[in-house]
Amino acid sequence: PAWPDMVKERIERNWASYELMCRKAALVDDDRVPYLNNITGTEIFAEAFGCRVHRSEDNMPFALPVVRSAVEADALKTPELSSSSLAYLFDIADELYRRGGPDAIMKPVDIQSPMDIVAPIWDKSELFVAMFEAPEAIKALATKVRELLTAFFDEWFSRYGTTFVAHFPDYVMHGGITMSVDEVGAVSAAMFRDYFRDELVALSNHFGGLGVHCCADARHQWENFRDL
Repeated sequence: PAWPDMVKERIERNWASYELMCRKAALVDDDRVPYLNNITGTEIFAEAFGCRVHRSEDNMPFALPVVRSAVEADALKTPELSSSSLAYLFDIADELYRRGGPDAIMKPVDIQSPMDIVAPIWDKSELFVAMFEAPEAIKALATKVRELLTAFFDEWFSRYGTTFVAHFPDYVMHGGITMSVDEVGAVSAAMFRDYFRDELVALSNHFGGLGVHCCADARHQWENFRDL
């Protein structure tokens, strides 16, 4: 499991996976691209905002909500990257990149959209009500999340380069950023435009492009995805 106290084990496991991918690439004439794998659970950015994390022995970790009202959301501060719970992820990536060399291609951590990170921070039984009653508080928290995402990936791409493999599915990006946008399955098309679109556009403008993946049943959002 992707636990923060298993840094050495995660490095060795991910390095063994990279070596296996390289051997397969040498044996099979297809278009697979070996990559250094840094994938995590969806908990990491919510944890940086103060969420406790449930860590199972047989599944990925996930964050537990820390916010249940607009007042609590407004009180949250954007974490400082170097002193946050995210810092150890650079220790793992630094060592893998050192072993792989400057030509190695990285897969980043699990990247969720700002609103998809707001969702585990803010208890969902209250979040959906707040989307009607306290929209500005939700948008303010999403902005704080975007600020943290931007700081994290500015640092990430400066260290490991801007060519990378998306966290899902495995496609190569030359610049830009990729992320999952799953919570749109639970909201209307109008709410996508109210809460998700501007944050996605801002990240796309900052990083120079956007790749979107959605796990949800979200056919009603396809027009919004196309509009991006």
